[in-house]
Amino acid sequence: MIFLRRPGGQAQFSAQLAGQFAEHEPLRDLQAHILDHPGEDFSIEDLARRVAMSPRNFARVFTREVGVTPARFVAAARVETARRLLEDSSEDFASIASKSGLGSPESMRRAFLKHVGVPPSQYRQRFSGRPSPEIT
Repeated sequence: MIFLRRPGGQAQFSAQLAGQFAEHEPLRDLQAHILDHPGEDFSIEDLARRVAMSPRNFARVFTREVGVTPARFVAAARVETARRLLEDSSEDFASIASKSGLGSPESMRRAFLKHVGVPPSQYRQRFSGRPSPEIT
């Protein structure tokens, strides 16, 4: 689960993501790319091609080095991006879902419930200091 706040109310980058960076540079660079471009399509084949590995070997090496599957890392990166956008912007949920790679407000809601434990509307109310006009 992604931690919502540090003690004292400070925002924090996901402790889950911060602790999951690979030792080897090609995988770290790939992780940085995922975090910088969460809205891209990240199939195993595409990710493996980016680091010049076969999909099967890539999935095995990534999971061993990072501690989670590539799909779980991508999902966590997308939720982290949406979390930051909910805190720092007044964009609507559809826009945030699209920018973060989560697709639709409904898929963003499901991802938030799974990773954060609360829906996006409740998260925004708690952590952005802005009222949420949408109920999701």
